[in-house]
Amino acid sequence: MVTPFEMSAIKRPTFPKRTIDVRDYGAVGDGKQVNTKAFAKAIAACAKKGGGRVLVPAGLWLTGPIHLKSKIDFHISEGAELRFSNKFSDYLPVVFTRWEGLECYNYSPLIYAKDCENIAITGAGTLNGQGEKWWKWKKTQNHGAVRLYKMACDGVAVKKRVLGTVRDALRPTFIEIVNCKNVLVEGITIGSGPMWTLHPLYCDHVLIRKVNIITRGVNNDGLIIDSTRNVLIEECFFDTGDDCVVLKSGLNEDGWRVGKPTEKVIVRNCKTKEGHGGVTIGSEMSGGIRDIFVHDCEFNCTNNGIRVKSMRGRGGVIENVWVQDVTMGRISRAALTFSTFYGMSTLVPSTKTPPVFRNFHLKNISCKYASRAVKIIGLPEQPLENFTLENITINSRWGMKCININGAKLHNVRINPIKSPVMFVKNSQDITIKKASCKERVDTFVKIEGKKTQNIKLSGNNLSKAKHKIVLGKTVDPELVKTTAR
Repeated sequence: MVTPFEMSAIKRPTFPKRTIDVRDYGAVGDGKQVNTKAFAKAIAACAKKGGGRVLVPAGLWLTGPIHLKSKIDFHISEGAELRFSNKFSDYLPVVFTRWEGLECYNYSPLIYAKDCENIAITGAGTLNGQGEKWWKWKKTQNHGAVRLYKMACDGVAVKKRVLGTVRDALRPTFIEIVNCKNVLVEGITIGSGPMWTLHPLYCDHVLIRKVNIITRGVNNDGLIIDSTRNVLIEECFFDTGDDCVVLKSGLNEDGWRVGKPTEKVIVRNCKTKEGHGGVTIGSEMSGGIRDIFVHDCEFNCTNNGIRVKSMRGRGGVIENVWVQDVTMGRISRAALTFSTFYGMSTLVPSTKTPPVFRNFHLKNISCKYASRAVKIIGLPEQPLENFTLENITINSRWGMKCININGAKLHNVRINPIKSPVMFVKNSQDITIKKASCKERVDTFVKIEGKKTQNIKLSGNNLSKAKHKIVLGKTVDPELVKTTAR
């Protein structure tokens, strides 16, 4: 499928035809021996020879952190399970990372690569992070999170933002690939990490395909694309304890300082079994997120289908997002959510700088059932801009809510709520509703409120099953709402 924006082809990295078996460097897959040093020796030897495949054959392999190098294809064979140590001190010394949008030095991720080119993690094997021991830190992490945020706000040099202590309690990610080019992750199954699962950060040209992420831990988001560009995600499966696919670009002042957007990302042919959001953008998006294309995906049993979230203080711009040909099963909250009223997950202060959402295009989307069909809510001082929804069919308990929007075109939107109204519009401008309908008889089709509301146009809609077609609030000028048969 042609992308709606210009994007260079995402190709698989190439490697020399050389294979190094970790067993030749002392690794033993008996489930007892710790293989951290043996893996490191095999990777170093392969890199020294010019690169190639580092092979982990079938077996149960205990290990601490694994650090990759350029031109290495780290291949985990079918029948192989990497089981990672849950001893915190094994992940020291600290390494450079970005923790929830803030740069610092913290515990090493379980698999880590930095400043590499042409790297891969492949195979049909399994990675088991044994993350349960880390999850308790969620309750105590505010000490470290607030300390880190204060350092970022005070302009403390990143090299001096050193954490990596039990008191700070900032959990590492499972797989983190930092400032790398030409990256492939393919075929593996990943589960039970300390925190975020697969985290490309500051990367360029990333291919992630046929990866299974099955997690149940606290903040065990599946795939987090962070200030990274030229990304193709395809044929992946997610069953997560948090968001499935997430796009981010840094938090507040630190995100502005770094200034690296996430851009040119394709998500296609992916499926979910459970998670907070099928595809989520934000809330750390201060560096900007743009040119995103999600298509031919299936979301089941997630809290939200598509979720774009931010809040006062984030700044940054999310723009040029296309979502099409997506089917959803049962969604416990909203099928489609775009909101700048997100509550912080970490207790840190926020500035007054509002984020900007603009240019969203949603087409050919269906949902079997959602609690809320659609929620599009902007800040009073920074309305959301330019939304197009076309060929949308959603069965839901509550209908569509639009508050503080400038510019929305709804064409052939069929929302079938149990509770009316089908659509609610407040303090919004330049809204066109064309060929909309609802299947079941409802009390109110569209309710319009707010003194800032103006230029609302309804044309060619099937309102026959609504007892009240249009209900206007006391502050809405009836002259600003136009209805035509076509």
